[in-house]
Amino acid sequence: MNLILDALDSILSVIKLIDIRDILDIIFLSYLLYKGMKLVRETRAEQLVKGIALMFVSYFVVRQVGLKTMQFLFENFFQWGILAIIVMFQPELRRALEKMGRAKVSNLNVFSGNPDSYTNIVNKWNICIDAIVSATTHLSENKVGALIVVERLTKLGEQIDTGTLINASPSAAIFENIFFPNSPLHDGAVIVRDGDILAAGCYLPKPQKEELISKEFGSRHRAAIGMSEQSDAIVIVVSEETGVISVADNGHLTRGFEENGLKVLLKSLIIPERSTEENGKKKSFFKKLFNR
Repeated sequence: MNLILDALDSILSVIKLIDIRDILDIIFLSYLLYKGMKLVRETRAEQLVKGIALMFVSYFVVRQVGLKTMQFLFENFFQWGILAIIVMFQPELRRALEKMGRAKVSNLNVFSGNPDSYTNIVNKWNICIDAIVSATTHLSENKVGALIVVERLTKLGEQIDTGTLINASPSAAIFENIFFPNSPLHDGAVIVRDGDILAAGCYLPKPQKEELISKEFGSRHRAAIGMSEQSDAIVIVVSEETGVISVADNGHLTRGFEENGLKVLLKSLIIPERSTEENGKKKSFFKKLFNR
């Protein structure tokens, strides 16, 4: 009984030493660890993190056993290995930092206090999505290749500069004319910004791990994966060989979309969320922060 009371006294004495700063420290550290795990998940960096964790465990065992040579090697690796890791995994680190930069903090005040503005933007995107879906469905039926990039938070100025500016209101006819075989702009990508067709005939970057992509994917599919890896853009691809419609998002390519499924997906990914409740009250900052 005395042991239990002593243990409770020890716990209470520790709790008394904790103040609000310690609690905030734990909360923010937990959040950073959680976001870090999400960033490295399903990438080469995930295996890197596992390897580093295994090395730390091995180093701890080596120190406890007293293997001086192995301890010396581990300590030198930890001293200089971080530089090698930064060089080797530069693409993954860059992608992680870009994801952090695309955090939706900027969305906290978008459309706030102006329901009409939000409605107009949604209507404009609905027209654009309907045009994209109608055009890609028709192109798919005729096995005409197409590559459409929908810009979101990350601006695609470098890719736009490689193409021809159009600045046209979206319609199925315009999309189909651009990708009509042997037309001047049919080989490149169309870039859509703010619900308008901004440019066509644009060149897109190659994927970071092109050698790992299946050989059945052609140049359009590879360009779509590369563009979605290096930005938060949504890329729609129509295969000129099979007519299959695919969508690339965050470096992943999903194939086999039909008209209705494509429309539902694009609306869920592209149309911006309203940052005010129906009663006009702003959402909590922390609710927006932790629900991403």
